[in-house]
Amino acid sequence: MLGPNVTLMPKIARIPSSGAGRGWRELALAVCVLAVMSGVGSEAVRAQTAAEAALGRAVVFAYSRFGDDVEGGASTVDLDRLQEHIDELKGGDYKVLPLPEIVAAFKSGRLLPDRTVAITIDEADRSVYTQAWPRLKAAGLPFTIFVATDSVDRNSGSSMSWSQLRELAADGVTIGSETASHAHLVGEDRAYVIGQIARANERINAELGIRPTLFAYPYGEYDDAMREIVKGQGFDAAFGQQSGVAHSRADRYALPRFTLSDPYGSIERFRLAAQSLPLLVSDMTPDPVPADNPPDFAFTIDPLMGDIGTLACFASDFGALGIERLGDRRVALRFPDALPPGRERINCTMPASGGRWRWYGIQLLVPEELGRD
Repeated sequence: MLGPNVTLMPKIARIPSSGAGRGWRELALAVCVLAVMSGVGSEAVRAQTAAEAALGRAVVFAYSRFGDDVEGGASTVDLDRLQEHIDELKGGDYKVLPLPEIVAAFKSGRLLPDRTVAITIDEADRSVYTQAWPRLKAAGLPFTIFVATDSVDRNSGSSMSWSQLRELAADGVTIGSETASHAHLVGEDRAYVIGQIARANERINAELGIRPTLFAYPYGEYDDAMREIVKGQGFDAAFGQQSGVAHSRADRYALPRFTLSDPYGSIERFRLAAQSLPLLVSDMTPDPVPADNPPDFAFTIDPLMGDIGTLACFASDFGALGIERLGDRRVALRFPDALPPGRERINCTMPASGGRWRWYGIQLLVPEELGRD
C-alpha cells in the first residue's frame, strides 16, 4: 500500500493537514508557481536548458486504489480526481509512454520528449480492473501494474484475479513484480528476499506467460543490500516511492515516483509534479536506512544545476530543514531532532525556468531501535 506523501511544493510554513489546511496548502502552491524566483541569469538558464536537452528524463506517477468504496484509506484516489489527472495528461503538453519504453531509453541513452510521463499502479487491487483500467483505456494511456502475487492467489475479493490480469496483459498493460507477499523486506535474510522475488516471478510467468522486467519495492522501502539483490535478479529497473524525476543518470534500481492519493492528489499538485525537472545530485549519504539518528544527510549538487542558493529541503516530520554548505556544491541537511521510527521522506527543490521546479527526494527508513520515542 502506498504510504502518505509529503507536500511536493516548497512550504512557506508548517501547514496543518485538515481540510482548511489543504486549502492553504494549495494557495501556497499557486503562489509559489506564479512567483518563480528571480536572479537566475540568462547564461545559467541557457546552460540548464542545454543540460535538460541532453538528459533523458520522465515523471513516473504511482497510484494504488480507486474510488470511495474500497479499503485503503490514504492510498485511495477518488474517481473524479483520477479523471482530472487523465484530462490533464490528455489536454496538456505531455507524452505518456509505457514504462518499459522509458527504461529502455535510459539504458540506451536515447532522449525522451519533454514532459514525458509514465503511470504505475501498485498491488493489483480490484478497483484497478473495475475503475482505473476502463478510464485509462478510453483515454489511450498506457500503464504498468506491479503485482504482489500472494494476494491474487488468495482470491480474497479485494485483489484482482489472474483472469483479470490476463485481460490487462492481453490489452498491452505492463506487468511488473512487487514480490510475493508485499512484506517489509529491508533487513531480512538475503535468501528470503530472493525467494520472495523468485516466487512472484514464477507465479506471474505460470499464469500470464510473462517474466517481469520491472520491480517496485514494497512500501518503497529499500537499502543498498536490497537494491543489489534486486539488480542481481535480472530486472531492468526498480522503483521506490520517493518523490523526484527519473532520469538517465540516476541509479536504475532506485528510481523515484510521485505517489498519488486523495490527501496529496489535487490537480495543482499533479500538474506541478508532471512538469517537474530533475535535481541532479551525487555522493548522497547515508544509505536509505541510516545508522545514526538524526542522520548525517549530505549530497553534492551537479554544476549543471546552476546557483544552489535557492535550494530548499523538507522532511515529512519537521517541515523545512537547515541547509549547511560544506563546499561549493556539497550541502548537509540539519534535522532539529531525532526522527521517529519508520518511513521519513525528504524532498529537496530548486526553481527552474518557465515556472517549473527541480526535485530530488529520498525515503529514509529509520530502524525501530534508532527512532525517537
